[in-house]
Amino acid sequence: MKNRIITISREFGSGGRTIGKQTAEMLRIPCYDQELIRKLAEQSGFTQDYVAEESEYSEHPGWFSNAFTGRSVNGLSNQDYLWSLQRQIILDLADKESCVIVGRCADYILKDRSDCLTVFIHADLEKRAERIVKIYGETDQLPQKRLLEKDKRRAAFYQFYTDMKWGQAQNYHLALDSGAVGIERCISIITDLFSD
Repeated sequence: MKNRIITISREFGSGGRTIGKQTAEMLRIPCYDQELIRKLAEQSGFTQDYVAEESEYSEHPGWFSNAFTGRSVNGLSNQDYLWSLQRQIILDLADKESCVIVGRCADYILKDRSDCLTVFIHADLEKRAERIVKIYGETDQLPQKRLLEKDKRRAAFYQFYTDMKWGQAQNYHLALDSGAVGIERCISIITDLFSD
């Protein structure tokens, strides 16, 4: 059987990481999220914390600002280097085995593969705010403000490196509202589609 890949893109606090991990467990295939960060850190020489931030979030909420931030005299930034490395790792993983890949523009990187199901997980702001307070104990600032800031920076990163709009339904095979549908049902829908 040809390898099958699931990519999970997600709004911050929507449970996308949990959905990706539990989907992979149900399907008995690897899930690459923190593991991808570890691989990037090992190959780049940067710390895992640095990689986690720089390989998915723009420094600024607008893509235009990112075009001129942190560039060396040759026009490249650390983020450009990580993007290139991340892209190659994702392509190699997809060639090697069936897996779930969470975030990191994997939906775009693997867009030309016929064996890839791309999923976007979202939820309304109140449900996401409730989730990050409950799961992560986020209380330093208003949870809604943190959610909007993270999503803006994630969207700017995505647009800068893919020239596509993050979260736009037509860019994915499937968009699920985890707040309305529930985490367990999202997992069930994705695993059913993977098995077909």
